[in-house]
Amino acid sequence: MSRLASGRPPFRADHVGSLLRPPALRQAFKQHQNGSIDDATFSKIQDDCIRDVLKLQESTGLEVVNDGEFRRGSYWSRFVERTEGFEIKGAVYTFRDDTGHEYEFTAPYASKKIRRVRPLAVDEFEFVKAHTKLTPKITIPAPSAMHFYRCSDFADAKIYPDAKGFFRDLGKVFQEEIADLAKAGCEYVQLDEVAIAMLCDPTIRDKVKSVGQDPDELVDLYIDAINEAVSVLPSSVRVGVHMCRGNLKGHYLAAGGYEDIAERFFGRAKINHFLLEFDTARAGDFSPLRFVPKGVGVVLGLVTSKSPVLENPDDLKRRVDEATKYIGLDRLAISPQCGFASTVAGNPVTEADERAKLKLCVDTAKAIWK
Repeated sequence: MSRLASGRPPFRADHVGSLLRPPALRQAFKQHQNGSIDDATFSKIQDDCIRDVLKLQESTGLEVVNDGEFRRGSYWSRFVERTEGFEIKGAVYTFRDDTGHEYEFTAPYASKKIRRVRPLAVDEFEFVKAHTKLTPKITIPAPSAMHFYRCSDFADAKIYPDAKGFFRDLGKVFQEEIADLAKAGCEYVQLDEVAIAMLCDPTIRDKVKSVGQDPDELVDLYIDAINEAVSVLPSSVRVGVHMCRGNLKGHYLAAGGYEDIAERFFGRAKINHFLLEFDTARAGDFSPLRFVPKGVGVVLGLVTSKSPVLENPDDLKRRVDEATKYIGLDRLAISPQCGFASTVAGNPVTEADERAKLKLCVDTAKAIWK
């Protein structure tokens, strides 16, 4: 990946990471979980499916690709599975859609001291690098994902009586992983940040207050955690932070524009660019982009991964133009607002829908930025 000028996203058309698992891979996850196939068989199926999804991405004209998170049950699961000290418990929030339908989900919980005992995503990167000539991107859950979904009950109080020690240990995990990714040749890492976006929602903020937490203090805590995670970042690596309000089978966790957190988050996060959800009115308008520092870029998540309806290119161009009232065009790019399958189950779209939406981002970017 070429080193672009400060303030630009690395690619004019990007995508957030997770892609629809094909039926054979979804079946393999079930079979591996119930013990009917062994590790080697499961790994081979993953390898074959990743080769295919790399070809899918290449066929759309994208210049940046990944493995679709095909080795993960969810966007954060592999991080938890491969980091010593975590177990899984129920989350305190629920996903919902516009009809009121809800989904419960699970979340990480620290029952022991947190320690990196093996690489988390280096093997994912190395496989992709070996099977494409394009730039591989690695996605990693932001530090807040290991804390916020259970809110105040995030860890055994005997191990971590407060968040300070927890995030200090967690920061070391990120630092070690990013260093090893850089050694392997990775130049683009994306941190998936949901908690700070959720803390834009008054209902979520009230829920946080009800368990004795201060929403604004959590925002500051999570910004500090991101900065700690990238504090020893090699100069060869660009880091983008993706923000969304939850993405499970077309459902979401929260609503609310970025205004309340924009000045602090955009101004303080020490990263190269943001990938921001803007596909629905739930994300608010573009005015908070006025707080993005001049040396930082923004990827506008204008294309929804939650619905099969294909956006109109002219509407996308119009929305990009609206954003330029607050941030220069040269500092912008476009993408879907989130991945197409933050879990194995995936969103209610087809592979054809996914391909069309990725190609739409590429074609629209070419039309806007020539």
